[in-house]
Parts: sequence; C-alpha cells; structure tokens
Amino acid sequence: MKLTKQIIEQHGLSRKEYATILEILGREPTFTELGIFSVMWSEHCSYKSSRIHLKKLPTKGRHILQGPGENAGAVSIGDGLAAVFKMESHNHPSFIEPYQGAATGVGGILRDIFTMGARPIASMNSLHFGPLDQPRNRYLLSGVVAGIAGYGNCMGIPTVGGEVLFHECYSGNPIINVFSLGIVRSDRIFLGKAQGIGNSVIYVGSKTGRDGIHGATMASEEFDETSDERRPTVQVGDPFTEKCLLEACLEIMSTDAVLAIQDMGAAGLTCSTVEMSSRGGVGMEIDLKKVPQRESMMSCYELMLSESQERMLLIARPGKEQLVVDIFSKWGLEASIIGTVIAEDLLIVKDGDQEVARIPASALTDRAPLYNRPRAIPARMRQHPSGPPPVKDQSDQMNEIMLRLIGHPALASREWIYQQYDHMVRTNTTLRPGADAAIVRIKDTTKALAITVDSNPLHCYVNPYQGSIMTVCESARNLSVVGAEPLAITDCLNFGNPEKPEVMWEFARSVEGIARACSFLDIPVISGNVSFYNETLGNPILPTPTIGMVGLIEDVTCCSTPFFREEGDAILLVGPDQVHLGASLYLYQIEHRLEGPGPVPDLAKEKRYQAAIRWLVRSGLLRSAHDISDGGLAVALAESCVRPEGQMGCRVALEIGAMSRLETLFGEGTARFVISCSGSQLAEVRTYLRHNRLKHQLIGLVCSDCFTIADTLGRNMIDLPVAEIAQAWRTGLPLSLDRSSDSNS
Repeated sequence: MKLTKQIIEQHGLSRKEYATILEILGREPTFTELGIFSVMWSEHCSYKSSRIHLKKLPTKGRHILQGPGENAGAVSIGDGLAAVFKMESHNHPSFIEPYQGAATGVGGILRDIFTMGARPIASMNSLHFGPLDQPRNRYLLSGVVAGIAGYGNCMGIPTVGGEVLFHECYSGNPIINVFSLGIVRSDRIFLGKAQGIGNSVIYVGSKTGRDGIHGATMASEEFDETSDERRPTVQVGDPFTEKCLLEACLEIMSTDAVLAIQDMGAAGLTCSTVEMSSRGGVGMEIDLKKVPQRESMMSCYELMLSESQERMLLIARPGKEQLVVDIFSKWGLEASIIGTVIAEDLLIVKDGDQEVARIPASALTDRAPLYNRPRAIPARMRQHPSGPPPVKDQSDQMNEIMLRLIGHPALASREWIYQQYDHMVRTNTTLRPGADAAIVRIKDTTKALAITVDSNPLHCYVNPYQGSIMTVCESARNLSVVGAEPLAITDCLNFGNPEKPEVMWEFARSVEGIARACSFLDIPVISGNVSFYNETLGNPILPTPTIGMVGLIEDVTCCSTPFFREEGDAILLVGPDQVHLGASLYLYQIEHRLEGPGPVPDLAKEKRYQAAIRWLVRSGLLRSAHDISDGGLAVALAESCVRPEGQMGCRVALEIGAMSRLETLFGEGTARFVISCSGSQLAEVRTYLRHNRLKHQLIGLVCSDCFTIADTLGRNMIDLPVAEIAQAWRTGLPLSLDRSSDSNS
C-alpha cells in the first residue's frame, strides 16, 4: 500500500515523527510497520508529553519491591508477602460504549495484577460524570457501573469501594479509573522482561479478533461529533474466559516453566512484543500465521494492532513449552508458539515466509518522541484573588443547606452503585464500601490492607499544585482513620489536550504537587497512568489527578470506622482551625461557583496529626474516626451519623471565633478529623493529644435521634431530626437509572 500524507496523518504521526521513522528504517515503512509505530508512539503508549515530568515523582522506599515500568508495582507487607497494585484509565472507550468500556477496563487492570504472579483480591474505582439531570449522563453512569459489576462479579474479585463525583465538564468525557490489588509471595513476582536467546514466545488466552484496533490511538485524541462512530475501537470483554486465564496463569507460574510474561493490553501484540524485548535488551521474531484467530482473512496490520481481550504473551523455559500448552489447553484456552527470542535488537514480524515488519525494537521505546511541551498559566490563575471569595449570608437557611448538601449526588449514599458489586466474595472484606477506606484481610495472618481512591478536581482547578497535595493528603487521612500505615500510591492523571499550554501547565504543577506530598509523607509512587486528551469539542475536563493508596494494618482487630457507635460517647474535633470556602463543595453546590483560593495544605501538620490518629485507633481508644474533607465539619458529622445498621445522632457546640458560621460548618482545610470515644476513655485520649501538642476540642456527644449543631452561646445553627438527614443522604443518588435510555440523548 502506498503511504499517502492522509494515511500518515490518520495514524496520528506528525511530519517530524514520520521523518524520524524514515531515518530509523532507512526506507519507507510498510503499512504494518506504520501501524506499529503509530501505536507505540501514541500518547497512550509512549507518554511522550508526560515522561519528562513523571521523573519528578519519588519511586523509591523501604517497602518497594517493584516500582514503575512493569505491569504493576509491588510493596512488601511482611511474612514473605507482597501487595501488587495499579490503577488505569478507560475514559475514551467508556464514553463510546459504557458497558464494554468499563468492563474491559476492569479486565485489563486485573491482568496487570496477575501477570505479576499475584492473585487479585480487591478492586476499586474512581468515576466522574456530568450532572444526572441529563439523560446521557444517567445512561453513562448506569452502563459503566453495570460493566464494572458484570466483569468483576463474574471474575469473583470483590469491588470493595471507590468514589463518584459530578461536574458539567465530564458530560462530554467521563473519567473511569479502575484499581486492582493482589497478593503474591515476594520471591515469586514475575516480570515482563524477555530473556534467553532462542527461547519460545508463546501466545496464550483468547483468539484474536478485530475488536479494539486503534484503541491506543483513539485514547490519544480529543472527542468530536464523530465519537460515536468509533465503537469498533472499543474492545469486547469475556470475564469467564479471563477467569480461566487467571487460573491458568497462576497454575503455570507455580511451576518453573515461565521466564517472563506480559499482558496484551493497549496495542495488543505490538506492545507486548516490543515492551518485553525492550526490557530484556533483546529482540523477537514472530510469525502471524501461528496467532490464533477468531475471524477470517485478518491482515497482518489487524493482527498486530488488535486489542482483543484476555490474551497474554510469555517466554517459556527451554523444554517446558509443552507443559505451557497442556495447562492452558486444560483451561480451554489457546496456547501457540508464535516466535522466538533473538539476540538482535529487532522486532521481526512474518506472515509465513513473507516478512512484513523489521524494526529496531529499542527504537519503538527508547526513540519514541519526548516533548517538553510549552506551558502557560491559565487566565483564571493570573486573575486569582488574594482573599477568600465572598459568600452570601444564609445563616437563616442552615437546615436547608445541610439537607441540600448531604442529599446531593456528590455526597449522598453510593449504595445504589456498590450494591451491584459483589464486595464480599472470597470473604476477605472486613470493612465494606461506604467508609473512608476499604479493609481487606490477608488470610492466614493477623494483617489487613486498607485501600482508598481519591480525587479533588475542584481544588485542583483553582490551584493544581495545592489541590494535588490536598488529594494525596486526603488519601493518607482516609487510611490513617482506619489505623493503616500508608505504604505507596498508584495514580491516574486525567487531563485535557497536552498540546494546549494551559493544560500542560496544569499537568506539570499537579505532578509537582504529588511529588512534594509523597516525598514529605514518605509515600512513594509505584505505578500509574496518564490519560490526556480528555476533552470534547475543545472543552477540557477539570484537572483530575486520582490517587490510589494502600496501607498496612498489622492487627486487623485494631481498626476503626467513621460511624458513631454508642449514645453518650464524646465527640472531638482534632486538627487546625484554619478552613476555607474557596473551591469548597459548599461554594460549588450551593452558590454554583468554582472560585479560589482554596485551602493551603500544611504537610507538617498532616504528618503529625495522621500519626496521632493512627496511634489512637490502634490503641483501641476510639469508637470512631473520620477525616473532614468535602463539605467540611457539618458534613463529616452527618456522615458519622448515617451508619449502615441505622443512624445515630449528635449534639454539638462549636466556637465560631473569627470565622463566619458558614466557614465553621462547611469550610474545608487540612489535617482535620472527627473522632469519638467512650466517656471512660475521654481523659486518656485528651491526655495523649495534649502531650503531643495537637489541637483538639471536645465539641459534643453522640445521641439517638437529633442532629444539632449550636454555637457556644447555645444558639442553634442546624437543628434537624437525624432521620431527616439520613433520608436525604440515602435518596440523593437516584436509586434506579434507565440504562436503556437513548445513548445519544
């Protein structure tokens, strides 16, 4: 095929990039070679706009066994075990086809985990949609949740928690970030690093079809009016096949037959052959005639670029090839020797006797474009006010505001979502969805892992640097309140078009914020994902860095929940006084404004207060612990009242001081917690906090049936039956959404 200018542009390659390809090859590429370069040099696979910034992230630490660069990261959790985890995005496919887009996102992240030799034990997700008063957004939310549930439930992997947020910017581009965690013996971690000249390259799993072709390049483009025409680029998943693939992989890994293994994810056979070769400093020669195919007359181009699901590539130990074939055949899966490892730095692709591609393997990775794109401060930041945004005096409407906030989909119960997930399968789940963090027990030990995923696009919009620090801190607080020591994070960095200087500035500042917080708190980054081009018709999403964090609980019997437990228990506010209404959920939901400045994070205080809360939880002195984040103190108190087993109430009195009532109730800040304890343990709790010079106030008592917040002069600011609070919270997110509604509405 003659490569025209139009064909080259359709593959997302710039004139300069194509010139580099000509230089590397010394000739014009074949059509198959053009496809290989296009996917490997796409933003999705090469990280050409982000690599220069990602190097700033701290990736080393005392617990780290495997950092970025592999299918997933791994941390030691003691007892000869490791936790393997990662988070990925599936934003573009989920917009085009929400069920399959989300389902295959789950399938892909699970493969990243068991490719490392780990058995997945838990999944989470971070979801962002437009307002639910728009039919299209309801359709997307319903389809995505059904896809996550359908795949995870069939796999028998519990989905133990997550988050869902709403903003108009996500109407044209929802954010679907999926997280998975597994457990493996520390000495049995497998890597995707090809080795052994002459060793067999074996294709295992499902047959290859035409689904998913150009998926990686689609994820490196903006959406426009033709987005719905791209449904063929969305993969189709089969969780039952993946369950067999999981068991077959773990079985063959229990032998000595596997030297390396790699998931066929984005860019399919191309990415797996190239990345394995590059990591190992070797090459590969493969024959596409030997690739199992489920459709007839597939071209070499299609076979190399297909993103059909449930497939792996492995390097077998010499003499063990038949064992690999036999085990995968036993599980009803394809297993075919399609090539060999070679010494030359080449990816050689044949179609029988005909050679269709010969490319230096390292050129596809090491010589991929690397851009230090222009950056410019957005106009909104140049016009940034120095003081807090003015707010309306609504002190006579506090009850109404409280109900509107706690009943808004941004804060309301997510039970409609997580009741579709099987969060108890495998019987490891100790703390179910709905708390600050999920807790998953590690069988045959006293330990557990706590997991959370968090984002804060409102704070990141008004200040990407400070907002990203706040997001890392919130994740760490969510682990601290259950008594877990944070070990490491994985991130999913969701932004608009990196070719726009304002977007690139947001991204760079966000990475700097994450790096600053992780370095100070000693929580390294071990894996992650960058998702650019999240915009439709030129309208980008808010900066949305999502943080997935994992922490270790040494004794699973010594953890806490956010929920008040006993009438008469003391309620304490722990943390600094300084709060802000800038970029707050109150300002956005009640006054419909997104303005700054937001809170200024104090990492030193975060570190001190979080350590204290962890100690109090582990000591057994607390009945509950909950971090204060979206919606401020009043919302945190309400969330502590609405327990899964039935609500409790509270009577609270607050010092107003120099702040307004609105700031006191709904302002957001740093290192703040609501805790409760029995009256008999109150003195010991306060003694510990005083000894460590940590600011705290005794603000009230747990009661049975009212939700009352007054000032210290006895004047009620909020006075509601707790049943009314609970009703607003439980019904805020629609209990049923019509998934069959017109997707083009």
